[in-house]
This record gives sequence, structure tokens and C-alpha cells, in this order.
Amino acid sequence: MTALLRIEDLTLGIKDEDGVTPILRGISLDVAAGQVQGLAGESGSGKTITGMTVMGMEPAGSVTSGHIWLEDTDLLALRGKELNQVRGQRVGMVFQDPSASLHPQLTVGSQLTDHVRYHLKLKRAAATDLACDWLERVGIPGGRAVLRRYPHEFSGGQRQRIAIAMALACSPGVLIADEPTTALDVTVQAGVLALLRELVDTLHLAVLFVTHDLGVMSAIADNVAVMHDGEIVEAGPREQVFTNPAHAYTRSLLASLPGAKGGLLSRADLETLGGGW
Repeated sequence: MTALLRIEDLTLGIKDEDGVTPILRGISLDVAAGQVQGLAGESGSGKTITGMTVMGMEPAGSVTSGHIWLEDTDLLALRGKELNQVRGQRVGMVFQDPSASLHPQLTVGSQLTDHVRYHLKLKRAAATDLACDWLERVGIPGGRAVLRRYPHEFSGGQRQRIAIAMALACSPGVLIADEPTTALDVTVQAGVLALLRELVDTLHLAVLFVTHDLGVMSAIADNVAVMHDGEIVEAGPREQVFTNPAHAYTRSLLASLPGAKGGLLSRADLETLGGGW
């Protein structure tokens, strides 16, 4: 299966007066179309910085090496306008807190339409139609009336659905999802996960799904990579990693999950809870 996104031997360090502090050490991952590649680990493991580096949003003072291939484009080689053209149009991102991508003082409609007009060069009417279509697709009905509302007028789960619509409205092939359900309660969380899984399957998206929660990861990922201290210590198909973990760190993460089933969710759980907001 051909990867849309290939991370090859990615290293990242933060330069300061004492030298360079290593953060990422030789990260390599393939993310194929129609697949969710999970990236799991505790806080500080480097998983979020990996996703941010794919988007060209690494911390100030970063020194990087390796390659991040988006098909035949090396994202690490892009700067300025070239990088801005890729972000949003070829690679989208959903953050943990939708307020990071939704401006509180602008209507949902203005944010969605400005985004697609910039990247797709659409007229206002066509952009409005596209925004309505995407809101319907992510489970926010109401047509043009919804576009006139502000982010605070929606629930947390609805705001995250709107953020997903914004990330995908320009039809990128790759989506980076950084802890997209952490701020939501369990029922709402399952609904957002079910939506993401449906979009992956219907749109043939390649998704890099970043989370510290292996229970969430078990419900949506096709393949899982486990990070510890800036390195990938284990990677493989979901079932293999969760049922027969090879690394002691992975085993310790699984052992820490609550519940009789180890806190793991199944695809059936998503189908049962998927309607929740």
C-alpha cells in the first residue's frame, strides 16, 4: 500500500546557548490512504511535536534533519508561501481544543468560507454552498442559518466537528489529528471518533492520529506506533500491538488502563456510541 505521507529518519532538536537539546530521534512512519496511523505515548514523548513538524509548525529554534514526504514533496524543504499552500489544501490539522482553530469573534460561516476561498479560489456563493455541505457531512445540520452562528453557540463536540469540517473542506489527502477527543466526555468522544473513522473510509484519507489514550487509539487506528523519549519503541498493526506488545514500555501503558477490558474500545463500541454529541 503506497504511503501518502512518509516520515523518514526525522530528528529535531532545540538550539539554545548550551547547544542543541534532542527532542525527536530518528522517527520513521508511513501513513497510507484510507488508513489511520496512531502515534501514542505519554506527555513529553514527542508525539505532538512530530505532528506539528509535519505541518511546518515546529518550535522556534528547532534544528531538523531527515525527510517528510507528502507524495513527492519534501515538506521539510518548504518555506513561506510554498508551505502555506500545502497547509490546509494538501494537509489538514485538527487540534485538541477547537478554540485553537476557531476564532471566537467570527461566525462559523466566515471562517469556513474564508478558508476555502483562499485555498480553492472560489466565489463567495460557491464557498458558502461548500461550507453548508461540509457542516452537514460532519453532523451539523441547519444550512445557512448555522453559518451565522458563533463558536460559543455550539457544544464542545459540535465545535470539534466544525473544526474537522474546516480541516477537510479543501479536500486534503492527509489529516493530522492531535488529541482531537481529549477535551470531550466519553459519549461525545466516541461520536467524534466514529465521524473520523467514517471520513477516513469514505474519503480515503491518510490520518496521523496523535493521542496519549490507548483506549481511544484502540477504537480508531489501523496501525500503532508507540513513542517514548523522542523515539518510536514499537510499531505494528493495531491488533498486534494491543494483544501481543513486544516492548516493556508498551506493556506498561496497556497495564495502566482502567477497566476489565483494559480500557480498550472496539469498533462496535463506536457504532453504539457514535451518535453522541
